[in-house]
Amino acid sequence: MAVKRTGQMSFAEAFLGGKALGSSGALDRVHSLVKWYRFEKLLGGLRHDGPGHPGWPALVLYKALLVQSLYGLSDRELEEALADRLSFRRFCGFGLEDAVPDHTVLNRFRNTLVARGLLDRLFAELDRQLDKAGVMVKRGTMLDATLIEATSVPDSPGRPCRDADARFGGPGKSGGGFTFGYKAHVGVDRGSGLIRAVRTTPANVNDTTPADALIRGDEAEVYADAAYDTHARRAGLAAAGIKPRIARRPNKHHPLPERLKRYNRLIARRRATVETTFATLKQRMRLTAIRYVGLAKAAAQVTLAAIAFNMRRWAALTP
Repeated sequence: MAVKRTGQMSFAEAFLGGKALGSSGALDRVHSLVKWYRFEKLLGGLRHDGPGHPGWPALVLYKALLVQSLYGLSDRELEEALADRLSFRRFCGFGLEDAVPDHTVLNRFRNTLVARGLLDRLFAELDRQLDKAGVMVKRGTMLDATLIEATSVPDSPGRPCRDADARFGGPGKSGGGFTFGYKAHVGVDRGSGLIRAVRTTPANVNDTTPADALIRGDEAEVYADAAYDTHARRAGLAAAGIKPRIARRPNKHHPLPERLKRYNRLIARRRATVETTFATLKQRMRLTAIRYVGLAKAAAQVTLAAIAFNMRRWAALTP
């Protein structure tokens, strides 16, 4: 299969230099920190093309999906941005005169990552790089979850829902109404703010259900609110040598004593920084809606956002 050549410097590019070509401090910083060849190895020989056209290098398309996640773009918006934004072209490896993939190519590539189960491996590879770079503190893992609305609308008379996996969940901790969509569950490294684990479920799944999968086993403590409080979880953590800093759930027959109320307030203060993670994902990266149909594709969107978040956070943590 023929492969498109990207990033070939034209005479104009050589003359103008990097700064004139849309240099972006944030994207350039990310690009310099990440060992991209490790991702390229995981992506193997994946290429995507149309009939009679050379294939796009997988790493180029992967970088494009990361840009999409960093800036909260739809597939069509990403196609337009790659054609227009010099900093995006530079990050992905496109020269001034290179064509860019259209939204159908980008969508097919994402679907291939889902079908081949590569996204968890890509997330794990970045986790290894972060650990090796020494930015992962491992002092404690903070567990939390957030609801994300589906683009599809729920069933209504005469109009069945396109997304059979989305569910109603909520209201959230801050109140409000119910959300039709999905829930992103994360384990966040206390100290660095990096996402160490991520799972996506329909919105009606209780926070405690995927919680054990968010605990890595090498952290010193686990912080969580009362939604995660079970005797089995606290005992299991203690047996593994991990301190269970989980707020206690009140018993309907026996209210919490003042001692445990103070303990819960202390836990709440220490785990409050996890809200910064969600604020960045939702406000800066615009992860406010699931754009695709089905749990597998919803999980792909959330996982790509987590990878992009960690790259952005790595750049912020590194002097």
